[in-house]
Amino acid sequence: MKAKARLALLMLLLLNFLNAKFLFNDHLISPKASDYIEKMGSELKAKAGINAYLITTNDELKRGVSVYDFLKNYKDSISKPYAAIVFAPNSKRIHIVASNKELEGKIDKSKVLDYAIKIIASKDKNSLQSKYDAGLIQAYSELADELAKTKGVKLKSTIKNSGLWVLKIVNGLIILGSVIVIWIYFIAPIFRKRK
Repeated sequence: MKAKARLALLMLLLLNFLNAKFLFNDHLISPKASDYIEKMGSELKAKAGINAYLITTNDELKRGVSVYDFLKNYKDSISKPYAAIVFAPNSKRIHIVASNKELEGKIDKSKVLDYAIKIIASKDKNSLQSKYDAGLIQAYSELADELAKTKGVKLKSTIKNSGLWVLKIVNGLIILGSVIVIWIYFIAPIFRKRK
């Protein structure tokens, strides 16, 4: 029975991979997350005529290798105009690239990458898989919204800043944790010495 379940899962993943147009996933995000990516990418392509890709890889990108050189591996699968998020956790790299300078200039890279970095790098009990899913979907959604804005269209399938509350909670927890550490290690000992 386990063999049949594994075969069914493998077929599902293969089918998902074959149908993917905007996601090149090296098994770093879940099939459910990839469905969100595909939905947002399809709507962006239909309404704005721009492709947004998410490329995740387990490969280690050497420091001298540019992301544009890495993208040459996908030249037959990606269409211009495009913007892409390239995520290579084994190299501790995440980048946004675009097919031309004009399009790249219209993307607020730091805003898009903030979603991914803050969620993925957060110190909490969530699994790495769920962090990848949440962070990359949120970043991709923001990228799609920014690309749509360049053509004056709005997307219905994107997440619409709902991730801001997640980032605010993460930032709040970091600040709260810092205050607790400062209290325990620096302020509380001063009060104990006075007593």
